[in-house]
Amino acid sequence: MTSPFMILIGLLVGIALLFQLSTSWLVARRYRTQPQTSPITSRPGLAILRPVCGLEPGLRETLSSSYHGLTHEDEVLFCLADEKDPAIPVVRAVMDAYPAIPSQLLVGNSAISANPKLNNLEKGWLQAHHDWIAMIDSNVMLPQDYAQILFDSWDEQTGLVSSPPLGVEANGLWARVEGAILNSYQGRCQLASDELGAGFAQGKLLFWHREILEAAGGMKALANNLAEDIASTKIVRSAGKKVSLVHFPFAQPLGQREFGEVWKRQVRWARVRREGFPLLFAMEPLSGPLLPSLSLALLPMPIVSPLLILVFLIVWYGVEAWMVRKADWPLVPGDISVWVLRDMLLPAIWLLSFTSRGFDWRGNVVDPKMSTVTARK
Repeated sequence: MTSPFMILIGLLVGIALLFQLSTSWLVARRYRTQPQTSPITSRPGLAILRPVCGLEPGLRETLSSSYHGLTHEDEVLFCLADEKDPAIPVVRAVMDAYPAIPSQLLVGNSAISANPKLNNLEKGWLQAHHDWIAMIDSNVMLPQDYAQILFDSWDEQTGLVSSPPLGVEANGLWARVEGAILNSYQGRCQLASDELGAGFAQGKLLFWHREILEAAGGMKALANNLAEDIASTKIVRSAGKKVSLVHFPFAQPLGQREFGEVWKRQVRWARVRREGFPLLFAMEPLSGPLLPSLSLALLPMPIVSPLLILVFLIVWYGVEAWMVRKADWPLVPGDISVWVLRDMLLPAIWLLSFTSRGFDWRGNVVDPKMSTVTARK
């Protein structure tokens, strides 16, 4: 063991801890301030596009939230690929409950890409009557004033408004694990980046002005990467604009989840990040406590290193708990043990992402080597 080795360990631990402290502080600071809002005046008409596929827990409630704060000047377009989709009766019931708001149920699939979500949304993009268009996943619960929030989040430098999901109503261990990934891990990083003026799009919600996306090639341009959020971020930045996140993330009810579905989804997202932003992805192991803790265990001080590891972990998870409380995110007894489990799984997910460049999503093979005009079951 040499002195340079100990210096290297010190740098690794210091960088990881600085990242945890700084991102947590940025998020806590964000929640100490209220977003700037404009007086409720006339605004442009808004088109809401919601892709739907199958029956999800709480589907009627999340789809009904599409109508919050809308007027007859707006419209809601529900997009489904299959005429036999069991969600169609739910969609019709939701539309019938809000007869004053123009709505359409659009069924069909356009093979514009290898991404089934884009193929489903294409018809809605083409039929929307407004230039302000928000694509919002069916499992997002929208607040009462979400339309005003979207417009208030837009400024002259913005090319897209987005929102990471805030996992709520987690039922069971694996739903809580996924909520921990969404909130105090991924959400923390995304909100901190936005605080620094470098926001990243999240496919859960993409609020566009039509001319920005059309200038890049329309919906087909969103197929240039494995996922539409990566492509959206690159399109906006190449246009000299920024991705702005809503001040407080919109909620996603999680319900009950099993280990297998959480594992597959997280591996899929990891491959998306690796393909889209490889340099940032390469540094992800430093965003968790496992690698720094293992490094401390290698110190040539068998009596001191366990104590250092304990202090490191107390600081790490103490900062996370402090941030979650400041943000008023879901926090229940035992969550620190859930965070530990999450942080043990994330390095394995990171490594597994290198075994393939593509993935299977709902029976569709999505791979960067595939043509952007093919999609196969």
